[in-house]
Amino acid sequence: MALDYDLAIVGSGGAAFSAAIHGRRLGARVVLIERDTVGGTCVNIGCVPSKTMLAAAKVRHRAISQPFAGVSTTAGAVDLAAVVAQKDELIADMRQHKYLDLAESYDFDIIQGQARFEDRETLTVDGREVRARAYLIATGATPAVPELPGLPESGFLTSTTAMEQQVVPERLVTIGGGFVGLEQSQLFARLGSQVTIVGRLAPRTEPELASRLRLILIDEGIAVVNDRAVAVEQRGDTRMVQTATGSTVEGSAVLVAAGRSARVDGLDLEQAGVELDAHGFVTVGEDQRTTNPAIYAAGDVTGGPQFVYVAAAEGHVAAQNALEGKNETVDYAGLPDVVFTDPQLAGAGMTEAQALEAGYDCDCRLLGLEDVPRGLVNHDTRGAIKLVADQKNGKVLGVHALTDGAGDVILAGVYAIKFGLTVSDLANTWAPYLTMAEALKLVAQSFTVPVDQLSCCAI
Repeated sequence: MALDYDLAIVGSGGAAFSAAIHGRRLGARVVLIERDTVGGTCVNIGCVPSKTMLAAAKVRHRAISQPFAGVSTTAGAVDLAAVVAQKDELIADMRQHKYLDLAESYDFDIIQGQARFEDRETLTVDGREVRARAYLIATGATPAVPELPGLPESGFLTSTTAMEQQVVPERLVTIGGGFVGLEQSQLFARLGSQVTIVGRLAPRTEPELASRLRLILIDEGIAVVNDRAVAVEQRGDTRMVQTATGSTVEGSAVLVAAGRSARVDGLDLEQAGVELDAHGFVTVGEDQRTTNPAIYAAGDVTGGPQFVYVAAAEGHVAAQNALEGKNETVDYAGLPDVVFTDPQLAGAGMTEAQALEAGYDCDCRLLGLEDVPRGLVNHDTRGAIKLVADQKNGKVLGVHALTDGAGDVILAGVYAIKFGLTVSDLANTWAPYLTMAEALKLVAQSFTVPVDQLSCCAI
């Protein structure tokens, strides 16, 4: 006998749970179908585990390298197995309280098994038919593995398996300098690995901030090779990564951080008339509808911004449109991103290059933390904040920061962009003294007053 629902969701991460909760609030009968662990990438193998391990690594690093006179601190060897065990306890607790308990509270079903589309209108789970008025694909993405000669034979880590290691690798070579590569490289360097990154660092951020982050990582002992990996060879216990310019980087382990691939294996989407784009992600319109009008998709599986808050927003819109016949869309204006290095690298809105490409006449300012009181009292002035504005009317187009707590600072930038604030608005708005958020006010003031003429607390 077939199971009948209003909305059948394949996946159980941020997009899936957001859609399920909204569907239940609309009074719909909802089911989630998950073949692996409930909760998706973020809580199980992504955001949560990586950030708690980064926090642990930061504590050790501060003990080794704190900048204050008269304070003596030391750090011993790392028991990585204990760090991983504590991480796993946190994950299990959050999965229970933020996912499984919510499913029970909102009263929607979860079926464990492999979902498969038999045709455009038929979904089965391990052979049993599941009928619904609408379907949502929210299966997420997995670490992409580049086709490098010798890589499979040599063995490698991904962002998932790296956080399950019981012993800190002696020498780690990271392929990729994006979000994951940066975070994982600093994590393992601070836990005791000798780390080399092969790739361009933070390629999508402001170059002034990327270059400063590069110097910070180098200062911590991380080697950076601005090149492209083309092959991997194993010789005994050593992995040798060859680059496009002919150099070789050696390590005891290789971490692949080269992007993400849609998790669509086993779904037989071609049977359902659901098309994929050239990169293998599910093709959707602005309303999250796929090429099959009865099937929607949301989150990482669509190839959009790979953030759990984006997945949640898209899942909400997909459920609304699927169940209510709406054509709502997600507003991505001022969308923030954060790289959880230390200091953090965060951005919202356009970079200077993006603004110029979009046809704006840009007016930009960069303020180093040597001109921010919080940086001075922290004895850490390595970062900076950049403000991108429309020269014609002063509206804020983008905010980008490399600071301690940049992920918190950037929320003010999101508000400024979303609600059309100007540089003058920011310059003349209250900012608490000796906070990193004050940097946003100071960089706005620097549009009209030279930095060397700004007092610590004058307005």
